[in-house]
Amino acid sequence: MHPILIRIGPLTIHTYGFLIATGFLIGLYLAVWRAKKEGIPSDRIIDLGFYILLSAIVGSRLLFIIINSGYYLKDPLAIFKIWEGGLVFYGGVMVAVPTVIWYVKRHKLALWSMADIFAPSIAIGHVFGRLGCFSAGCCYGKAAETLPWGVIFADPECLAPLNVRLHPVQLYESGGELVIFLILMVLSGHKSSYKGMLFMTYLLLYSILRFTVEFFRGDEARGFLFSYIPVSQGISILMFIAALAGIIVLRQRSKRTA
Repeated sequence: MHPILIRIGPLTIHTYGFLIATGFLIGLYLAVWRAKKEGIPSDRIIDLGFYILLSAIVGSRLLFIIINSGYYLKDPLAIFKIWEGGLVFYGGVMVAVPTVIWYVKRHKLALWSMADIFAPSIAIGHVFGRLGCFSAGCCYGKAAETLPWGVIFADPECLAPLNVRLHPVQLYESGGELVIFLILMVLSGHKSSYKGMLFMTYLLLYSILRFTVEFFRGDEARGFLFSYIPVSQGISILMFIAALAGIIVLRQRSKRTA
C-alpha cells in the first residue's frame, strides 16, 4: 500500500525493509528477555539472533530466486534488489535451522531450550514481516471483486496488480501469526512437560496457517509443485508431519529421562 516510507533526495527508505528490521529488533528483545529468565547470557542470544537473521535472509532469498530462476537469469542484478520483496519464509527456515544447530553445539547450549526461547520471537517477527509484504504489495492475494474487506493497490511502485480488489493475504498471515504468538506466550507461562514444546507448537500451527493462506494467494512467483499445489503448501504438509513427529519423539524422550 505504501512501499516508500521516506524519500528525501537520493535517500529512499522502503517500508518493507523498515518493518522487517522492526520485527527483528522486537523479536530479539523478546528473546533476550526470555533468556534472562532462564539464566542464559544476553550476548549469546544477540549473537545467535544475528546469525539467524543473516541465514534466514540468505535462505529465503535463495529459495525465491530458485523458484523464479527464469526471471533472474534474464536480469541477474535484480537478485540484489531485496528491498522490493521476494523472500520465501520456508527458505529462511531451511538455512536458519542448521545455522542454529551449529551455533548451539559450538557454544554447548541446550538446543531445545534455545528453540523454545526463540519460538515466540519468530512469530512476532513474522507479524511485522507480513505487514512489510503488505506495504510493498508482494505476496499478494487472488482477485476478489465482491469481497467487502478486499484491498486495492494503487501506488505504481507496489508489486501487486494495480486497481484490482484482492484478498489481503498478507494481513491474513500477519493476523494468524499474531494469534500464534499469543498462544505461545500463554503456553510459555506454564511449566512445559518437555523441552521443545513451544518450538514444535509453532511449527505445527504455522504449517496449518500457511497451508490455509496459500488458497488465497494470487502471485505466481511463489512457484508450484504441480499445477494446483504451490511449493509452500507442499512444504507446509512436510512441516506439519515433522512437527507431529517431533512432539511425539520429544515427549517420549522426556518421559524416559524423567
